[in-house]
Amino acid sequence: MNVLRTPDERFENLPGYGYDPHYQEVPDGEGGTLRVHYVDEGPLDANPVLLMHGEPSWCYLYRRMIPPIVAAANRVLAPDLIGFGRSDKPSERSDYSYQRHVDWMTAWMEQVDLQNATFFGQDWGALIGLRLVAENPDRFDRVVIGNGGLPTGDGKPSEAFLRWQKFSQESPAFDVGRVINGGTTTELSDDVIAAYDAPFPDDSYKAGARIFPSLVPTSPADPAAPANKKAWEVLLTWEKPFLTAFSDSDPITKGGERAFQGRVPGCEGQPHATIEGGGHFLQEDKGEELGRLVVDFIARTS
Repeated sequence: MNVLRTPDERFENLPGYGYDPHYQEVPDGEGGTLRVHYVDEGPLDANPVLLMHGEPSWCYLYRRMIPPIVAAANRVLAPDLIGFGRSDKPSERSDYSYQRHVDWMTAWMEQVDLQNATFFGQDWGALIGLRLVAENPDRFDRVVIGNGGLPTGDGKPSEAFLRWQKFSQESPAFDVGRVINGGTTTELSDDVIAAYDAPFPDDSYKAGARIFPSLVPTSPADPAAPANKKAWEVLLTWEKPFLTAFSDSDPITKGGERAFQGRVPGCEGQPHATIEGGGHFLQEDKGEELGRLVVDFIARTS
């Protein structure tokens, strides 16, 4: 496995982001190791809040959610998925699979010894994170999902997603910062767009970002479908608090909260939120509001 590592200087002086880097090595699945980067803020003895990003962002997406969560005396862990942010980037699309992403993040979770955690995931952060939750339920106390899901390939994907999937595989240019900007309701400044581009000095670093949309199960025959169905078996008996916080302006995941509400027992009686004015990357549009929502959820269910 040929692995690329983005130079540290690419991450200097990013707007609104002053968090120190932390790293853990995880097995790459081929006898080597990969370096996972993560933000670790707040008291080390506090119960953690795990924030997982999706495609093609990195933990920079959570820079506005982290401060209100930490201010409420919580610890925040926000990793970069392999292929993104300051984490290592295998250079071939064939190096990536859904299962490998789950395995890599499971190894990281075990190394940081995540316990009594609150999980928040969006986009692929939900697809991977909900597998972590379902396969390690004793490590998690509660769950919040925003603009994400756990597809098994049985449902029909939206036209917006199919267009995105086609674009990611076929477009000659894959401008990550502009992709993020296109998934927000607010117009991002040039320096914020550049921060989302920072992990990718050139196209050779984008194999993970390119392949991710094609790894979403869209058929029952997908290799990840059986494991996701098994995870759903756990979620359908999940009685710990489970909250949905989907935005009102995301054509890709609109209505996705219904997959959880009424099916996951822990959803019953929770004040599920619709984040008004938020796009697909609702953390970028409404990060402070989401941070306060997570804080209130923890306080109410502790």
